[in-house]
Amino acid sequence: MKAAVLHAFGKPPRCEDFSEPVAGEGEVIVEVLAASLKPVDKQMASGAHYASPRKFPVVCGIDGVGRLDNGQRVFFGGPRAPYGAMAQRTVVRQAFAFPLPDGLSDEHAAALPNPGVSAWLSLAFRAKLAPGDNVLVLGATGVTGKLAIRIAKLLGAARVVAAGRNRDRLNALGPLGADAIIPLDVSDAELAEAFAREAGSAGFQVVLDYIWGHPAEVLLSAMMRKEFAAVESETRYLQVGEGAGASISLPAAVLRSAPITIMGTAGTPPIPMLVDAMQKVLAHGASGELAIETQRIPLADIEAAWERDQQGKRFVVIP
Repeated sequence: MKAAVLHAFGKPPRCEDFSEPVAGEGEVIVEVLAASLKPVDKQMASGAHYASPRKFPVVCGIDGVGRLDNGQRVFFGGPRAPYGAMAQRTVVRQAFAFPLPDGLSDEHAAALPNPGVSAWLSLAFRAKLAPGDNVLVLGATGVTGKLAIRIAKLLGAARVVAAGRNRDRLNALGPLGADAIIPLDVSDAELAEAFAREAGSAGFQVVLDYIWGHPAEVLLSAMMRKEFAAVESETRYLQVGEGAGASISLPAAVLRSAPITIMGTAGTPPIPMLVDAMQKVLAHGASGELAIETQRIPLADIEAAWERDQQGKRFVVIP
């Protein structure tokens, strides 16, 4: 069969022949229809991810859409190494194959679940977004950030503020549910003033941060209080990505003066919660309430497409 085969860290995969998968106990063979190309796929192929492969060659891709032997169309995840999603066929545990609603195309069903479930779990499970909360999405112009805006509204957020570096994409976020936008390409003083203005007296109850780095430093400093005051509302600050930098400088006074809890995504949630989030994201996708921009990429073109900027879209590899 043909597959996107990786031979070494730091090199793009190539479309070439690979051995056919054989199902073991509790596993199923999936005829792959579509698989999305995500940042995590590139991180794993670069060797930078904790789950990067230990042996080569290996097939790239952690999830996708396909058909089982009985004809059922499923979204699948976690192919057994050395197999991956970017291939004509792969092998996964039966428990990791989720039936798909009819309202989703193969292309969108492959692209939506990974960022959609990530955003849903970040907001509902880790940040514990409650109806009426005010939310700031830091890094809102990326694929997952845009979905997070819409999901925050679906979960009952009263107000969602979107911050990002691409002004054209920022200006297009209103229809998704962004009540205000904050461009990040301004001076630190202007940025701090914008954060304070949009937080208002109620503050942000949830901050979903996809970029970290210097914008996070400015935001956290802007949240530092200059006087003693009674705590009215806690900020649950969820650190998800590091598009603007892997580390920050954080003055201790920020955490002593302001009611901020900083947390990470903390790995995989309980399976029932993961399944529930998957079902909700797929249902909202089938109804049109959640959408994602995609671009089809033939498997034969994977090597050339690997390094291309996706421009806020999600590449979907078609075997």
